Amino acid sequence: MTAPSESSTSSGTPGNADAAAWAVINTIKVLAMDAVEKSQSGHPGTPMALAPAAYVLWSKFLRHDPTAPTWADRDRFILSCGHASMLLYPLLHLTGYGVSLDDIKNFRQWGSNTPGHPERGHTPGVEVTTGPLGQGVGNAVGMAMAERFLAARFNRPEFDIVDHRVWAFVSDGDLMEGIASEAASLAGHLRLGKLCLLYDDNRITIDGSTDLSFSEDVQKRFTAYGWKVLRVSSGNDLKAMQRAYAAARRESDRPTLIILRTEIGDPAPTKKGTSGAHGAPLGAAEVKATKAILGWPEEPFHVPAEAADHMAKLGRRAGREHKAWRKVFAAYAKAYPTEAVEFEQWMAGELPSGWDAGLPTFAGEKGLATRQAGQVVLDAVAKALPNLLGGSADLAHSNGTVIKEGGDYTAETPGRNVHWGIREHAMAAACNGMAAHGGVRPFAATFLIFADYLKPSFRLSALMHLPVVYVGTHDSIGVGEDGPTHQPIEQLAMLRALPNARVFRPADATETTECWKLALERTDGPSMLALTRQKLPVLDRAKYAPAAGVRKGGYVLKDASGAARVILLATGSEVHIALAAAEQLEQQGIPTRVVSLPSWEIFAAQPKAYRDEVLPPSVTARVSIEAAATFGWERWVGSAGTTIGLDHFGASAPAEKLYQEFGLTAGRVVDAARGLLQGGTR
Repeated sequence: MTAPSESSTSSGTPGNADAAAWAVINTIKVLAMDAVEKSQSGHPGTPMALAPAAYVLWSKFLRHDPTAPTWADRDRFILSCGHASMLLYPLLHLTGYGVSLDDIKNFRQWGSNTPGHPERGHTPGVEVTTGPLGQGVGNAVGMAMAERFLAARFNRPEFDIVDHRVWAFVSDGDLMEGIASEAASLAGHLRLGKLCLLYDDNRITIDGSTDLSFSEDVQKRFTAYGWKVLRVSSGNDLKAMQRAYAAARRESDRPTLIILRTEIGDPAPTKKGTSGAHGAPLGAAEVKATKAILGWPEEPFHVPAEAADHMAKLGRRAGREHKAWRKVFAAYAKAYPTEAVEFEQWMAGELPSGWDAGLPTFAGEKGLATRQAGQVVLDAVAKALPNLLGGSADLAHSNGTVIKEGGDYTAETPGRNVHWGIREHAMAAACNGMAAHGGVRPFAATFLIFADYLKPSFRLSALMHLPVVYVGTHDSIGVGEDGPTHQPIEQLAMLRALPNARVFRPADATETTECWKLALERTDGPSMLALTRQKLPVLDRAKYAPAAGVRKGGYVLKDASGAARVILLATGSEVHIALAAAEQLEQQGIPTRVVSLPSWEIFAAQPKAYRDEVLPPSVTARVSIEAAATFGWERWVGSAGTTIGLDHFGASAPAEKLYQEFGLTAGRVVDAARGLLQGGTR
């Protein structure tokens, strides 16, 4: 086993590196090569190039405990360049996180503990799911924001129970994605001093050299953002990396970017420094030649005792830091028992007893936009849940997402109102980071149309089972004069198609309360609240069914006067159109049931008996109405029913005119229902 020679890197030298350190580093390189070669799929080059940087961080700076991967005050490590997962898995294996050598041998295989990209909740020690480039940068920013918020809440002069850092490895691809620019800009503005990104400046992408597409001065860019920027000229210079990490750890007023010049695939003799080392196996001959350079046995997946013993020792040392923290926390709990209980409750994601006692019922209200109702609910919820924080993409008052007396989250004071700026991408990714960090309940708001901008992060919220609450207001052509660019059409269908996501579209203020409550009670995935710009009547619950039916996703809001012949289904503002149509149909002697369906996902999860009770199979004359794409409604109206919606873009005009011109009217619903009963065309 050898350390690299001076000629093996573009500049710099490892100096007199410790033999055990290089045994570990070379083990990581070899395991990466062997795992990708065995699976015939993966990215060996970046793990090989970043192995020295990872070793220095994990052995000398990262606060963690392999026996307690979710320890509250651990440092967070994010591999934003998730394609380099075979950098992380050997580290987890060697330090004792429960990733076995067999897991590494089964890289990317069915049922393995080592999927192609790191997945939160699947592999111990993986903080967030990465792979879509740039997302990890946003996650890291959110984690640093959560750490600062919790530290301000719980730390006392003699007790820093929240005092950890966020470290992330990022690639050229991460920094090319726009989400990283948004997130880095915000991090600089907030002066997140406990955040450090290590940028793997290997200048290679799948298509070839970054000269093809990426020639900016990254150092000047991040300096302009307000970051501290450091450079290390060789990916094999362990001492220089140690100095850089130490400087980052000393920095308290700015986030830090370490620009590390590496050579992808180092020391593969013919493929290092080329795109051939990026996204494909090196090939048996290249692996054999690389092992010869390292003085390594040819047998695959060889882990020398020297490397295993060294990292196991480091893992045990890391565990001692956790034990020391537990002693500090025990003393804190004696001195501040109320705060200690609250801290543990927050970190466990638990809602306090009776948190929903003060939620509004809107009795006596005549008309209120559901976005306005949402603000009233938020006011009440924020009093009960002091760890609820978030904000909107520069639309706080339009969205109704201002926490009164919550204070602003600034560089000086981490309040509860986050001003994300016009950064939907970064906002959602940072909220994922907050939720993954634990201790806080984040929410993110914008116009529903801009769900297109935050959709990648919303998808990852669902994939990671993170309970982020999203608020999307101005949810239909009710936006009116703003025109088709701001009128959501396909967004509801898009969001509903996502596994493990819940979309709520309440019909009035009272349903809005129930939807917010369900979203906050959820612990295993995200929720989107689609709320109106325009005012809606507040339904008289003495006349209509209680809004508690929302908890089942769909319910009979108004039943027919006799055996129902027609069922009208709707969500949101169109529920009121359905009620008006039902009244006309009843006057014409046609018993009509109205079903409010605010959450398809929750309704679909109900027992079949309940769904059949709400939508009797014998009643096939069904009409749905929603001011959005009709895609998906066939699930509820069946082959004999019909859908009324918008399978085209909107227009610029007052909302009332648009509803009339596009046929979103009670009259059209009546005609459609009568046509079904008479066997006419749908």
